[in-house]
Amino acid sequence: MSDKDVIARHGLAKRFWEKKPLTKLNKTEWEALCDGCGKCCLNKLEDEDTGEVALTCVACRLLDDDTGLCSQYDIRHQFVPECIVMTPDNIDDHAYWLPQTCAYRLLWEGKPLHDWHPLISGTQASVHAAGVSMRHRTVSEFDTPLEQWEDHIIEEPL
Repeated sequence: MSDKDVIARHGLAKRFWEKKPLTKLNKTEWEALCDGCGKCCLNKLEDEDTGEVALTCVACRLLDDDTGLCSQYDIRHQFVPECIVMTPDNIDDHAYWLPQTCAYRLLWEGKPLHDWHPLISGTQASVHAAGVSMRHRTVSEFDTPLEQWEDHIIEEPL
C-alpha cells in the first residue's frame, strides 16, 4: 500500500491558509486543506436535544478502509446522494460536526493546522504516523445495524 498523496498540494502559495480567509480560497487550495484522514466519511450520531455529535467508526459504504479515503470521491453523489460537499459557502452550517482535527474546522475556529497535516509535514504519511487517520479502523455500515452504531462511538480527537 502506498502513502502517495492523491490530493493536489503542489504549486500552492506557501502557508496560503494563514494568509487567506476560507471564503477566499480557490478550489485547489480548498481541496488541499483536506488531510485525508477519512473521519468526515464516518457515520455520526447527533443528540436531538443537545446537538452534540458523536463520531463512530462505522464507515460510509465508499470509504476504503485500506487507504482511509473515499473510493469514488469524484462521483460519490451517484452512490451517496446525502454526502455533503464542504465548501466555503456552507462551512458555517457544517463545521460543528466535522472532526476536531479537521483542517476546515480548525481554520473555521481560528486555530492552526496540526504539525502532522500534509501541508506542513510535506507528506500524506504523517497523518497515518500521527494515528489520526481512520485507515484500518472502521467497520462497514452494511455489516453494522443502525441500532448498534452507539457501540462504535469513538472518542475525539484520535
